[in-house]
Amino acid sequence: MKKNDSFFLGALMVLLCMMISFPVRGEEKMPETFVDIREVVPDILLDIRYHGDHNFLGVCVDGYAAAKCLLTRQAAEALAKVQDELRPFSLTLKVYDCYRPQRAVDHFVRWAKDVDDTKTRKEFYPTVDKRNLFRDGYIAERSSHSRGSTVDLTIVPLPAPPQPSYASGQPLRECYHPAGVRFLDNSLDMGTGFDCFHELSHPDNQTIAPQVRSNRLLLKNLMEEQGFRNYDKEWWHFTLKDEPYPDTYFNFPVR
Repeated sequence: MKKNDSFFLGALMVLLCMMISFPVRGEEKMPETFVDIREVVPDILLDIRYHGDHNFLGVCVDGYAAAKCLLTRQAAEALAKVQDELRPFSLTLKVYDCYRPQRAVDHFVRWAKDVDDTKTRKEFYPTVDKRNLFRDGYIAERSSHSRGSTVDLTIVPLPAPPQPSYASGQPLRECYHPAGVRFLDNSLDMGTGFDCFHELSHPDNQTIAPQVRSNRLLLKNLMEEQGFRNYDKEWWHFTLKDEPYPDTYFNFPVR
């Protein structure tokens, strides 16, 4: 083998290793295999928190140009079956987040590393040192949301009670407080607010009230029946087990 051929082969092997070692981000345009959830489940409720400033960053997150829920078609169709189960009982799903661009995850990481920015701590992580968010599994450099088959959601009774609007700068309330004390949400009582970095958010926490445990179990059972698995630190977080893109982290914007 010639010296140049050997160099080319070595460079090619390095490139292949890099492609295997690092997730491949998707193109800027949304793939045709993704859908707007409203095309599949027209009556689902949306409360897309990262399009506004009522979230743990306190600002609209990079990549959220619209308050939409985008998902792979497989995940959307599975959610439609959950909604079909709830509808006869005057209940509906409400989603907080669906597909999340990698640029949004990068925004999370930049925020987490800025330990001096604690303006949202009172509500979203009142008992957690911000320096430990990575260690405790609340923030990571990759998110299953970016693969397009993960959703954050809850259950709301119908007719849906009014959902209070958050006004930027209004006083924050600890997310682990009882319903009526924490920020009001029109969902069934799930024990904490959304994106509450607290042990009470763990789905199997045994200290929560029986009715809260029942509400969580209803959501978990319905989602698992349709092929989703629950994240063990967040009662609201579910990923489709047979997701079509298990190794791809997309970066097209939500718009």
